Amino acid sequence: MTERKPPGTTFESWVDRQIRTAQERGDFDDLAGAGKPLPGAGTPVEEQWWLKDYLRREGLSGEALLPTPLRLRREVERLPDAVRELTSERAVRDAAGDLNRRIVEHMRAPSGPQVAIGLVDVDELVAGWRTARQQPAQQREAEPEPAEPAPKTRWWRRFLR
Repeated sequence: MTERKPPGTTFESWVDRQIRTAQERGDFDDLAGAGKPLPGAGTPVEEQWWLKDYLRREGLSGEALLPTPLRLRREVERLPDAVRELTSERAVRDAAGDLNRRIVEHMRAPSGPQVAIGLVDVDELVAGWRTARQQPAQQREAEPEPAEPAPKTRWWRRFLR
């Protein structure tokens, strides 16, 4: 049971007495981290340090803190780059369908700021994916061998001619 401050004593003396008796009993001996420096001691305190520390510990990015509509909108913008690495049309369609499903779920029960989010045009995404896959092969065939670069002249040599 927690001991209450006796009436007539100052709070500071009562706390000091409790700390002193705990030290005499050895309650503070062999604590974890004893003798080690405090992490971040001597560095300026950042704004919202606790939030940055939590994200770092959990392995999350700052995007995890965005409201749902902004997160979805960012995913729509990044989708063409994300599907570029996929190997089949089915996988591209599945990725776009999954994102569209989440957008529709948000539209049914919106939360957060009012941000316009449009559905992804799956056929347009697949067409862009196909052209992106064909371009590297065509570029390799069409690219001539690089010519040897002309020797560089110093800028001041132009005036000696």
